[in-house]
Amino acid sequence: MSRTMLVAAAVAIGVMALPMRADAEYNPGVQVRYDAMGNLVEGPGSAGYSSGGPSYTPIQREVVSFDPKYGKGTIVVNTAERRLYLVLGDGKALRYGIGVGRPGFAWAGAHSVTRKAEWPGWTPPPQMRRRQPHLPAYMPGGPDNPLGARAMYIGSTFYRIHGSNEPWTIGQAVSSGCFRMTNDDVTDLYERVKVGARVVVIN
Repeated sequence: MSRTMLVAAAVAIGVMALPMRADAEYNPGVQVRYDAMGNLVEGPGSAGYSSGGPSYTPIQREVVSFDPKYGKGTIVVNTAERRLYLVLGDGKALRYGIGVGRPGFAWAGAHSVTRKAEWPGWTPPPQMRRRQPHLPAYMPGGPDNPLGARAMYIGSTFYRIHGSNEPWTIGQAVSSGCFRMTNDDVTDLYERVKVGARVVVIN
């Protein structure tokens, strides 16, 4: 067997020998994989990387009847339904599909939108980096960033309502507590919501 073939075999074996740990978190856009030679072969930064993914059927946003006890402009997140409602007033709300926290990462409470950002950079919180040491300390904004096109920051928490570079995960429980939307939906919501808007999260 030639030297070239031996190297190729070693690389192939190395790739197969590096599966994701069973306890690793799912983090769209930041999971990477290296071959036996230490070359990046999968994930952001690899040759041919694309943020595209499986086909999916988008969850259409629509105006629906809604509990009139919430004031106009309030964001109500129902994690059990995996839906976000922007209250329009007069017993109506605009409903969006969202991705929510996976088991063990769901939460509830009332806060407000304290900041808005377009194509935000991402700084994984210390707790997440302890669980996943491979995460970058910072990831600049852009199409491959897991926060997507827009982000609305919730209170003083680490949680956000944000876009996603994996829109097929909308409607699922996959995050570490943030609420993800398609980039189209989060951009639409972003334009409608002001800093200071109330955010109510219910299970």
